[in-house]
Amino acid sequence: MNLQSTTGNWKQAALAASRTLNLVSDETIDQVLLALANEAVFKSDEIIAENIKDLAAMDKLNPMYDRLLLSRERIEGIAADIRNVASLPSPLGKKLMEMERPNGLRISKITVPFGVVGIIYEARPNVSFDVFSLCLKSGNACVLKGGTDAYKSNAAIVKVIQSVLDKFGLDKNIVTLLPAGREATAELMNAVGFVDVIIPRGGKGLIEFVRDNSRIPVIETGAGICHTYFDESGDLDKGRNIIFNAKTRRVSVCNALDCLVINEKRLADLPSLCEQLATKNVIIYADGKAYTALTGNYPEALLQKATDESFGIEFLDYKMSVKTVSSIQEAIDHISKYSSKHSECIVSEDERNISLFDKLVDAACVYTNVSTAFTDGAQFGLGAEIGISTQKLHARGPMALAELCSYKWMVKGEGQVRV
Repeated sequence: MNLQSTTGNWKQAALAASRTLNLVSDETIDQVLLALANEAVFKSDEIIAENIKDLAAMDKLNPMYDRLLLSRERIEGIAADIRNVASLPSPLGKKLMEMERPNGLRISKITVPFGVVGIIYEARPNVSFDVFSLCLKSGNACVLKGGTDAYKSNAAIVKVIQSVLDKFGLDKNIVTLLPAGREATAELMNAVGFVDVIIPRGGKGLIEFVRDNSRIPVIETGAGICHTYFDESGDLDKGRNIIFNAKTRRVSVCNALDCLVINEKRLADLPSLCEQLATKNVIIYADGKAYTALTGNYPEALLQKATDESFGIEFLDYKMSVKTVSSIQEAIDHISKYSSKHSECIVSEDERNISLFDKLVDAACVYTNVSTAFTDGAQFGLGAEIGISTQKLHARGPMALAELCSYKWMVKGEGQVRV
């Protein structure tokens, strides 16, 4: 298996492998992905056995435990995503622009791969499969730098991927797993001339560290501090189900709800909106008005008074804050102050308020009467995702095949020279 050391030649190998992909047909790429999906399920017991070793070293109460966990069901879901990626059209070779100049030059703008994509991520072994499938489909080699907590899981996954590449006679260096430790991270972030872009996936600390220290261009996939605003006109049933799903479907993911913002005219409905959360033992940090509304209507052991530190937090846990506002403008102001620009939602039946929310809330994904849990490449019909970009240059929101492409200008002529 190609688990390179920081003294190895992984940089040259990855760059050379990326160039070989330019000559691999779309049909072969799709065959590799379908074979990988089957092999992942077939080898699921081996992958899970290594995953169990990683899990044994982590506290089950750690919010990252759920992200680290692999099961046969989850691997089958990953395999389904890989098959979805295979079914999508290639993003390469698309003409984004075409023109002919008065001097006869024929100019076109064509999508091409980045080349080598580096991914730095935490205890999320599913990322290894997702990144490889998307990178391969978009013609990119990938260099994986996973967290120490998931190293055995990632190694098992890369072993499966490389076995499939080998069966098709492709270069194993199309995917490289770097060793655990900071030295490998530093080497990746300084691989100028070998790695074209780095995408960090993880918490705020990891993302900021990579952004501040990398000499390679970085696409930020930001932390998800997600809000849902329950408007004065909000439908109670819609709100109850959206809040419960967004908060509890999977608390360890970036699209999980962190803060419920509620119009003060609907405080009487707050106990009903939060009722289901108690079945999952969600701790609520409520501001003064919300705390009064929930007292006696929500389990005392799960209800706490909010402080200034209760807002602007990605909990990644069964915890949620509640903020009371007097108007939609106050709700938008609160969200603007604390948002990570990931996913924000309004529950409302007022088209004017919905329009105002859509226009003024600055986030990659803005929802109306829909759970933020849908911020996901597969749910958006993209097959899978490499991350949720919260920046505004090049990519924003779920990043999939199109976002893993750059472009180049192709200029054809008949011997023209410039005067």
